[in-house]
Amino acid sequence: MIVAVHQPNFAPWLGYFRKIAIADAFVFLDDVQFSKGSYTNRVRILSGGVQTWLSVPVSFNFGAPILAVDIGSDGFVEAHLRRLEVAYKCSASFRESWNDVEAIYNSLPNAPLGEINVALVKMLCERLGIGTQFYRSSELGYDNFASDDRLIALVAALDTNGTYLSGKGGATYQDPSKFIEAGLSLEYLDFVCPSYRQVGGKEFVSGLSVFDAVFNLGFDGTAALIRS
Repeated sequence: MIVAVHQPNFAPWLGYFRKIAIADAFVFLDDVQFSKGSYTNRVRILSGGVQTWLSVPVSFNFGAPILAVDIGSDGFVEAHLRRLEVAYKCSASFRESWNDVEAIYNSLPNAPLGEINVALVKMLCERLGIGTQFYRSSELGYDNFASDDRLIALVAALDTNGTYLSGKGGATYQDPSKFIEAGLSLEYLDFVCPSYRQVGGKEFVSGLSVFDAVFNLGFDGTAALIRS
């Protein structure tokens, strides 16, 4: 079994969904400390050819885990839909994608940020045809472990002979020998987003929200890009 672990980010980039698509199981690391200004509550989109942040307002106490971060104000769903409509109304696949995106937003739970992010990613995966099994670290436990030891414990809880699929950044701090000693394999994903035509953009901008691809390529085109 291939297992990937990542914080529940908000409407993340295509590389996040590529990792989910490759994995047999994906664990939302929802009980680690929330980091202000991270991709947990914001993501970049392209508006008028300019990169801008699409942020979820939050209210939290310093040191709080992601699952305990509350939404800071009402109305972010409506605000986001307005921003996305203005930014992408001239994109190639806006008409075919808008109703689905609007429905997904309107189906988000009235809940803390972690719950919202998990629900959003799962709904997007369903629409993109990604059938990976999802778990949450807060349900699996092992919160008394840190760093590599936590990852090893989470993977082993799902498959004692499993493979941990890490982002390429993990190579700077992970100790491969620990995974081997635990009977696990370690692989790295280095996803380079294929370029596609972006509305208002002169040069391709990578790392944007999955919504950028959806409005420019449609859900089917985005799914094909993730699997390419």
